[in-house]
Amino acid sequence: MTRRLLMVAYHFPPLAGSSGIQRTLRFVQQLPKHGWEPIVLSANPRAYERTNSDLLAEVPDTVHVERAFALNTAKHLALFGRYPAAWARPDRWQSWRWGAIPKGMELIRRLKPDAIWSTYPIATAHLIGAQLARRSGLPWIADFRDPMAQDGYPADPATWRSYDQIEREAVTRAVSSVFTTPGAAEEYQRRYPAFAARIRVIENGYDEPSFAGLTGGGEVLNPGRITILHSGIVYPSERDPRALFAALGRLKTAGLINAAGFALRFRASAHDDMLKSFAAENGIGDLIELMPPVPYRDALAEMMRADALLVMQGNNCNEQIPAKVYEYLRAGRPILALADPPGDTAKLLANNGISGGVALEDSAAVELALKRFLAQLAQGEAPASLLETARRHSREARTKELVALLEQVLAHGVAGRK
Repeated sequence: MTRRLLMVAYHFPPLAGSSGIQRTLRFVQQLPKHGWEPIVLSANPRAYERTNSDLLAEVPDTVHVERAFALNTAKHLALFGRYPAAWARPDRWQSWRWGAIPKGMELIRRLKPDAIWSTYPIATAHLIGAQLARRSGLPWIADFRDPMAQDGYPADPATWRSYDQIEREAVTRAVSSVFTTPGAAEEYQRRYPAFAARIRVIENGYDEPSFAGLTGGGEVLNPGRITILHSGIVYPSERDPRALFAALGRLKTAGLINAAGFALRFRASAHDDMLKSFAAENGIGDLIELMPPVPYRDALAEMMRADALLVMQGNNCNEQIPAKVYEYLRAGRPILALADPPGDTAKLLANNGISGGVALEDSAAVELALKRFLAQLAQGEAPASLLETARRHSREARTKELVALLEQVLAHGVAGRK
């Protein structure tokens, strides 16, 4: 018997520039193979910062996608770049709920889903999921791709309180709260001990079909010039590159690297001006390549052609794992891990054969790690993951975990929900 899952997700094609799209999109593709029909409730594309149609073709034609009214407060409601803070609380897409809740209830009446799933870090998605669950009585699974209310985040006290309220309702009312890393799940089990049994881990992963036909045997990115690639956003706090840039500056001054033989490429950093400034401060502008966004498959192909791949994860995000790390593992290229060893990112890499991670904030340790890594590259001994190991992290494997949770939820009903 086919079941149906109503999936509340802001991050969905044609949105561009967020790795969060992959989690929902791949679940949507894989769920029908396991007897579940997805129904997607997303936002009108007008609310997106950027759009790109390249992933729209990967949404199966059989999937019902409903795009509800939504505005981006900063884009549509600002006057001379300013707007009341309350209009962007809990986030700039809070207007989405006014369209999504009635749309969602109409979908529930017409298509009769068996459960609701909503995914953060757009907090409004959990507001929508909570309201739909309350009005329909359907079991609700709250998916947390990142932790919500944290020490010092969000910085605005009123926004932090709204996050705390949404988080509390999700963890205490949803039949299950799902996190993408062990550290985040453990933190929330400590935070909500009475609901610890409802907290699960379903990690992110990579999409095997997206790698079909791609090989690492083609031309390297810069023939004769060792090129380390960082693919994706460089968050100013969570992936602060200043210690790395300082280390590169010292290596250049010492004559250990130069522009003729080395490049650090940033693809779709979203903060090119910041990187240019940091590079200029350290005299390494000639070592840095700043590249624009490209379609998803092109980004994967670039990973497979790089001499090495760079992971940056600050110690303020030890309970998070960048989604692209799973794609890095599948790409099979050497990985330079600048991530705090006690954190989930470094642990994941170590469990997949990528040892030797160092804290991103420790410039001296980064410098030593760079020297060691470049020597390993020259000798063909830099650490890379094996294909059979990487396949444990496929999106198909993750979908099986989600299906197992859904079946368990339905088998036990919603008894015990508070």
